[in-house]
Amino acid sequence: MAVALVTGGNQGLGLALVRALCRELGPEAQVYLTARDPARGEQAVELLRAEGLAPRLHPLDVTVEASVAAAADMIRERHGGLDVLISNAAARISRELPPAEQVAEFVDTNNHGTYRMLHHFLPLLNEHARLLVVASSFGSRRHLPRPLWSAFDTDRMSLEDVENVMDEYVRLVQKGEAEARGWPSWINIPSKVGQVASARVAARMMERDRPGHDVYVGAVCPGLVDTDASRPWFDDMSSAQSPDEAARDVLWLATRPAGSTPPAGELVQHRRVLSFG
Repeated sequence: MAVALVTGGNQGLGLALVRALCRELGPEAQVYLTARDPARGEQAVELLRAEGLAPRLHPLDVTVEASVAAAADMIRERHGGLDVLISNAAARISRELPPAEQVAEFVDTNNHGTYRMLHHFLPLLNEHARLLVVASSFGSRRHLPRPLWSAFDTDRMSLEDVENVMDEYVRLVQKGEAEARGWPSWINIPSKVGQVASARVAARMMERDRPGHDVYVGAVCPGLVDTDASRPWFDDMSSAQSPDEAARDVLWLATRPAGSTPPAGELVQHRRVLSFG
């Protein structure tokens, strides 16, 4: 019996991923839809149940250490381990607010939330498990000036090192000094690079600590998806995918059989590896 969990599962891509996992893994699987807001999570679960699917709801706020720890404890006690984890929860950026007013919450959700999920769930991954961090094609160092590349030297960093880089980045944005140090003005880019960096470090850790277990950790870019979060940032959404369309390639990566995954830790978009730079 497969066990899967999706964070940020009550809407958009997260909801589509829960739907796709329920269908792909079959009725015997235990697929957890997690949501920060239990009421919205329950609405999402009821929607999928009306489609003949049977996800299970678990409240989970990736910005709260105790909430992530409780979810990991639940998986350990009920199932002993996890086969598929898709870390999808993300904060939105507002065009109306200056970066300094929203960068801390944004990084806390997208980057520190990723760290909390990796920290608590990496030990729970079963043999042949798949863990994906949903990021974007902006998660390549190629989108940063070359002098900043060394800040994300994932061959030598720990997960905590990535956290420290992101905390320093937040401090610089709040002080109005980030752009003078070469950081892009759009806070989404450093955040996505940090997420991919965490996935790369986690993959290296798993290869070191559990060789031969075929535990795959990587990052995935679903491409442009037509959601409430993306519409304000793009004038032309005619080429955007629906959440269900975007879920297909993510599901492909999450359910690849043993020995057939792309290189661990890489960022994959539309089933192809994107260079980290």
